[in-house]
Amino acid sequence: MNPFFTRMLAVLRLLFFGALVAGCLPYSTGSTEVGVRVAKLGVLQSKGVLDTPYSPGTTTFFPPVINSWYLYDTALQNLVMTRDTSSGDRQGDDALGFKTVDGNDISVDVTVAWAVDPAKVAYLLQFVGPDTTAVGDKLVRPVSRTLIRDVLNELASEQYYDANVRFQKAEEATRLLNHYLNQEGVLVKQVLLGEHKFSDEYEGIIRDKKVAEQDAARLQSETEAAYEQMRRELEVAKGSVSKAIETSRGEAQQKKIAADALYYERERQAQAILAERQAKAQGINEQARALAGSGGTNMVKLEVARALKGKPLVFLPSGSGMDLRTTNVNSLLETYGVLGLATPTQ
Repeated sequence: MNPFFTRMLAVLRLLFFGALVAGCLPYSTGSTEVGVRVAKLGVLQSKGVLDTPYSPGTTTFFPPVINSWYLYDTALQNLVMTRDTSSGDRQGDDALGFKTVDGNDISVDVTVAWAVDPAKVAYLLQFVGPDTTAVGDKLVRPVSRTLIRDVLNELASEQYYDANVRFQKAEEATRLLNHYLNQEGVLVKQVLLGEHKFSDEYEGIIRDKKVAEQDAARLQSETEAAYEQMRRELEVAKGSVSKAIETSRGEAQQKKIAADALYYERERQAQAILAERQAKAQGINEQARALAGSGGTNMVKLEVARALKGKPLVFLPSGSGMDLRTTNVNSLLETYGVLGLATPTQ
């Protein structure tokens, strides 16, 4: 090549580069933003998306015409899917619907907390979307609804009322989302399951069941209260009976003691009387033995004599033929008395 043309080409390149430098504009990233630059011409660098992202809180200069600039917010994002029409990312009922293994339809409010992976913003720009909002709409939302529904479809209707089961399923959904989205440049922090709603028909069944359970619980409580009342009354009755028994035992013991004392007293009295009578009987026996001999005959005669002392005596002739066994002695004595009065004194 002619040296002149070579020098001219170098000068033109230098002038072009100077013009580019003179036309550069500043491009900055916020504290939570990552920048991606795309070279349109490939004059100073390879054409296309630059693999190295621009860090948060930095400013760089490059020409605006031959370059494109994209920003991704790497702060925590919340994908809110709810039936509440006044909140959430979409208008209207946006709750996640799924079917339980026993065939009931449920809708549940779901919140997915996620963030853009700063190291993969170039990949996101090429294959997903030009900013964080596009990533959420095109990637996070459809994948989240699909995978979370798959996880919840494994539940039975009754299981969804168990808070521990719901928490385990939310953790499982978080792991599953990260398994698929991490390689796409999205980091899922947490899946939150909010309020749920069954179909109207099933809600009616649940209400009826809850009412029946409440009635059963109330009846059970009333039964237990009645049982406790009966038990308390039984204890009071037992106490009264025990008191009455102890009182009766005390009274019986007192009566027994009194009876024993009276019996002892009567026994002593009887023993004394018996001893006295035995002594008298012994004396009489001794006296009878004494009277049975000659001394007894003399004592009888002496007593007879004492009894007859000073009394008039009538002597009846023994040979008169009278039988005293058949004679009225009183009449006889009266006759003799009269005769005695009539006979003059010699």
